[in-house]
Amino acid sequence: MQVPQDGEDLAGQPWYHGLLSRQKAEALLQQDGDFLVRASGSRGGHPVISCRWRGSALHFEVFRVALRPRPGRPTALFQLEDEQFPSMPALVHSYVTGRRPLSQATGAVVSRPVTWQRPLQRSFSEDTLMDGPARTEPLAFAMPVSALPRTGSDPVLLKAPAPLGTVANSLRASDGQLQAKAPAKPPRTPSFELPDASERPPTYCELVPRVPCVQGTSLSQSCPEPEAPWWEAEEDEEEENRCFTRPQAEISFCPPDTPSCLLGPQNRPLEPQVLHTLRGLFLEHHPGSTALHLLLVDCQATGLLGVTRVQRDNMGVSSGLELLTLPHGCRLRLELLERHETLALAGALAVLGCSGPLEERAAALRGLVELALALRPGAAGDLPGLAAVMGALLMPQVSRLEHTWRQLRRSHTEVALAFEQELKPLMRALDEGAGPCDPGEVALPHVAPMVRLLEGEEVAGPLDESCERLLRTLHGARHMARDAPKFRKVAAQRLLGFRPNPELREALTTGFLRRLLWGSRGAGAPRAERFEKFQRVLGVLSQRLEPDSG
Repeated sequence: MQVPQDGEDLAGQPWYHGLLSRQKAEALLQQDGDFLVRASGSRGGHPVISCRWRGSALHFEVFRVALRPRPGRPTALFQLEDEQFPSMPALVHSYVTGRRPLSQATGAVVSRPVTWQRPLQRSFSEDTLMDGPARTEPLAFAMPVSALPRTGSDPVLLKAPAPLGTVANSLRASDGQLQAKAPAKPPRTPSFELPDASERPPTYCELVPRVPCVQGTSLSQSCPEPEAPWWEAEEDEEEENRCFTRPQAEISFCPPDTPSCLLGPQNRPLEPQVLHTLRGLFLEHHPGSTALHLLLVDCQATGLLGVTRVQRDNMGVSSGLELLTLPHGCRLRLELLERHETLALAGALAVLGCSGPLEERAAALRGLVELALALRPGAAGDLPGLAAVMGALLMPQVSRLEHTWRQLRRSHTEVALAFEQELKPLMRALDEGAGPCDPGEVALPHVAPMVRLLEGEEVAGPLDESCERLLRTLHGARHMARDAPKFRKVAAQRLLGFRPNPELREALTTGFLRRLLWGSRGAGAPRAERFEKFQRVLGVLSQRLEPDSG
């Protein structure tokens, strides 16, 4: 039996339940080790592995890496943390038969599939993309892996997948194996359609589906195509080449306040239920997926993508990277400084808020380091996001946790080495204005040193060194403004085909984090007062975790 090469055969897998909500999936999971695979409606139909482990229901989104179509290789790779597989069945087979944890942070191991009583009739892409009638709820039951239906002499589930070999080599090394080489812009018509339209409806590629408008509509009739997300909208050549005009007003790129799907209208600081929900949300996403979410939010907050014509007319330039260097960019500079500091505090809280065993804190550290690796140049290329995550890891309240860092080096040696030997020197170079900044490797440049300088912060160090650093920062700011159109194209290419999780996207916005950390009332307090108070809170948490550390 040949190992499947993509997700189209999921309908025939006994553990695949199609479109199923989180709540209904949890009701089917009865014992530790029970698992199923479902298509998540809140994540655009992406596959999610739901399981029960140590009495809790956990959900893990499978990261899908789209590949440029080529003969003899799959159209996508699937991964949870590190290893990539040519199909979802191959991924499930490896984790079940090898009894490997789905994530190092949770240690969750799956062994018993919760299966359908009868096989599904539709494929994965049809189930999630077709506008068909709702399917009735299945009768599901847990059964040992050994009791699964087999074909001939096939072993459990599926035969072991063939080595990826050429598949792995086809990915760019500079991408850190987190995403494939960016594909060409998808066509506005379906990439693939079955010719025999008389017997079954057409099947489309995942990036540009064309969903029938009404059931029973003739296939010959055209249907409205879905609009491209705002971050994929092409820049008008006239706008891209526009010259500076007199600014009309200061501009903010913070999204307007809307009802939160995670916080109530009047929330208290650090509500335990919200923190628990957020922890599960981040555990469900691969670091590469989280990095793309952060890149999207950072591009909007910086004014690199999603800038309207009215905003351009008001600020006199076409990009927030240009506005940052101008006198009337003060409001944007202050917003970005607050965003950087707020993200760093939230990252530190993710570690210091772990009051459980030592391994739990080490796993939180590992998650932050892996996120930083996914944000670095050559991967997502989001340097403001990288700077915020590194700010959390280097915060004194976190860096003093000697036992936690020792446990990280013992349990996750490669991650600890990457932090010491790659990330720390990279961050030092970026802060000194000497790090990578070319469009291509970088989608969003490191703006914090320039922003601090223009807001009057003095450059630390001896006079000769501080003067050289100041000149490098100013030189980098000039090139940053000049190359804004290039950065915009690179960022849009990184996000091509990306469909974010609405909850995770909201959780990474400045407004949400401000309310999470200080509550709906405290969020309006002066910035310096808020940050000083929260630094004291983190200091208390750090002392409680490791009183005997330096």
